[in-house]
Amino acid sequence: MSGKDLRQSVARRDHESWAPRSDRDPIRILQEQNARRIPELVPLRIARMIESPFAYYRGAAAVMASDLSTTPVTSIEVHASGDAHLLNFGLFGSPERTLLFDLNDFDETLFAPWEWDVKRLAASATVAARQNGLDDFDAAEITRAGVRSYRQRMAAFAQMAALDVFYSRVEAEKALSLSKVASPGVRKQLDKARQNTSSRVISKLTFTSAEGAPRIIDQPPFLSHSRELESEELIGRFFETYRSTVRNDVQLLLQTFRLVDVARKVVGVGSVGTRCYIALLLDRRDAPLFLQIKEAERSVLEPHWKRTIVERQGERVVQGQRIMQAASDVFLGWASDEEGRDFYVRQLKDMKGAVDVASLSAPALREYLELCGWTLARAHAQSGAAREISEYLGSGDPFDEAITTFAKSYADQNSLDYQALVDAVRAGNIAAMTA
Repeated sequence: MSGKDLRQSVARRDHESWAPRSDRDPIRILQEQNARRIPELVPLRIARMIESPFAYYRGAAAVMASDLSTTPVTSIEVHASGDAHLLNFGLFGSPERTLLFDLNDFDETLFAPWEWDVKRLAASATVAARQNGLDDFDAAEITRAGVRSYRQRMAAFAQMAALDVFYSRVEAEKALSLSKVASPGVRKQLDKARQNTSSRVISKLTFTSAEGAPRIIDQPPFLSHSRELESEELIGRFFETYRSTVRNDVQLLLQTFRLVDVARKVVGVGSVGTRCYIALLLDRRDAPLFLQIKEAERSVLEPHWKRTIVERQGERVVQGQRIMQAASDVFLGWASDEEGRDFYVRQLKDMKGAVDVASLSAPALREYLELCGWTLARAHAQSGAAREISEYLGSGDPFDEAITTFAKSYADQNSLDYQALVDAVRAGNIAAMTA
């Protein structure tokens, strides 16, 4: 069946519809997630989520995954991000040291409906626009621009040869040159990203011990050594397993490094409470390499899209990232610990950077959404479904309008959910900690 034929079963306008189920309980979903996490860090996660409706949205991917499971979908699947909100796009360095703009978080990646990513992105645009003080008209214009960009870019990818799609990428400098409203602050963020390397951050993250070796500085609760890291034998076995999952040339490269220190690090909003560590390695000349080791739980999409059952969650994240990104970190790999928990490994600092969405004007935020739509279309096109998706979307705007309407409705619900969490904290039913 062609993509256009799918409109007979799921019209493009159908995507605007969404209403909460009678048994919907976002607080319960969050608490079920928290039950699997490090108990002393859960109050910090809640504290970060109640900072704003947008912070709540970032942490509530599991809630939205449950909600999306009730919305119309076509039969077209892609390797989806699973959490394509605005701040999961950003800057990073390719192996050739080119600064790229792309998706940068794949904790929830899964082979799933393409529409779910588009709706997650669109709703985040509306929530972010409101947080930036924009009215609903401007929020709708910004959201619509992002969806339109996705549709138009997908049409372009549908006309390209497979190798051309595979090699396509969004270079930050070229994207900036196309901008009509980029501020000096955006150029500054690009320059800052170029400086984000292990060599530049070692002085910020480490001190020199009495033995003359660098050690990671404890900054509890955000960065600290813990008892679970005391067994050098277990850590050594973990790294041996990890090394076996990277490319052969990178395996040889890693043999020139020795592990010096490992500490637990708190990251993000939705990830707070999962096990995350940073490891400091030094080569034969004592040049540093920082790796991030992050626990990989089951994707929030999996309970709602059971066609794909995953056994090794770290491998799921790594494979999803390699498929969706234009150029992935060469140190990407995975391993499991002695308790059977899955992890993935990547560089901590590798020319990484993010756009300060909260500081963007309405025209700049619109451009940013267009860039995100372009990037998401390229990522989805890597699954080989560009022609079918483009045929379904068509050249008109019915889908753009439907998703914009959906985004407004979901942003309204997000505000209610955020307030419910704030009220639960104030009532003492859920603990929140600031630090």
